[in-house]
Amino acid sequence: MKKRLTEQQEFEIMKLVLDKFLWVGFGIMVFGLYQAYTGTVSQAIVWMIVGAVVLVLFMAIIIKEYEVIR
Repeated sequence: MKKRLTEQQEFEIMKLVLDKFLWVGFGIMVFGLYQAYTGTVSQAIVWMIVGAVVLVLFMAIIIKEYEVIR
């Protein structure tokens, strides 16, 4: 069952949670850039793809769990 939130409630949750999700995905992608600098490009691409997948996964979880009443 989806939780029904007002726009204000959704905004408050996003302020608390989304920033941390973005930092995790961004951190993985930065690690991929570090791998490109120190290791092989193929390892770097894999880490950057993993970072992008993490960001998309978190986005899907948020959309699935919360439905905004507009």
